[in-house]
Amino acid sequence: MKLNKALATVALAGSVAAMSAPAMARDTISIVGSSTVYPFATVVAERFGTKTDFSTPKLESTGSGGGLKLFCQGIGTQHPDITNASRRMKTSEFELCQSNGVTDITEFRIGSDGIVIASSKEAENLDITLEQLFLALGSKVPVNGEWVANPNKNWSDVDSSLPNKPIRVMGPPPTSGTRDSFNELALAAGCDQLPEAANLSKDEHASICESVREDGAFIEAGENDNLIVQKLIGDEGMYGVFGYSFMEENSDRLQAATLNGKVPTAEAIAADDYPVARSLFFYVKKAHVGVVPGIQEYVSEFTSNAAMGQNGYLKDVGLIVPPRAALMDLMDKAENMPNLTLDELK
Repeated sequence: MKLNKALATVALAGSVAAMSAPAMARDTISIVGSSTVYPFATVVAERFGTKTDFSTPKLESTGSGGGLKLFCQGIGTQHPDITNASRRMKTSEFELCQSNGVTDITEFRIGSDGIVIASSKEAENLDITLEQLFLALGSKVPVNGEWVANPNKNWSDVDSSLPNKPIRVMGPPPTSGTRDSFNELALAAGCDQLPEAANLSKDEHASICESVREDGAFIEAGENDNLIVQKLIGDEGMYGVFGYSFMEENSDRLQAATLNGKVPTAEAIAADDYPVARSLFFYVKKAHVGVVPGIQEYVSEFTSNAAMGQNGYLKDVGLIVPPRAALMDLMDKAENMPNLTLDELK
């Protein structure tokens, strides 16, 4: 292991020698990737910059896929040191990394988040399946074997067990990471339960199963979740889409719908037992450790009890932190930096 690390360091030093002077002088950690992980990583970076002698890391919100593409382009200080992801690295991305000499990578699963369908506590709460949710909010739905513009006006048009009132849901705009996750984890998952979805091509699946209707049933509310909360409190016929942490902050005024028989709780989301939950990750390029100052120390701060413990500062800003046993494993990873293998991703 030490020999491999030494060889990687020599390789990085060789690539650095071929660069321009500004690139050679980089002493600030470069982090790219997920917009969902970005706010948590930013809090860690600011704490790290304040409490240590290292520079505050530079973060760019490029999206999970974009960040992994940049991360896997090669070794050398013109490439990022760390990438954040709101999903696990794909095998194709791992193979891209390997083909470009990024052979030693450590994966950190840092926690979870969930997306809820909420309403005022005075409203009729929803107990709904993801399939029913798609039939209510999808832009196209199957009718007599054909995909047509969504004709469902009331929730009861989808299923007689649902409220006999207009479908009105307020949620984030397309620029929001929450909207992306909602489309993928809720709508597409519900669409996939329909037999007609099996005949869709990949492009058709993306355009149909991950598209929200635009006829007024789904109302874009901007990025301010407080506006959604105020609207839900004043309108018992409205439902809202946002992150679990915000729901928890307003639990005295709001209630969360049951999805596929599951009520969202921090414990259910952390255990991936809630259907619209996902794991959050970051990946470290080990060849850069010891060359770009502070990488190992930043990782140690991110995985510390102060950050991700049950009373940690990341929990205060909305991260659903891992259970204690998982956090202990993360601390061990931060110390030993084991290599991610292709078999782990399969």
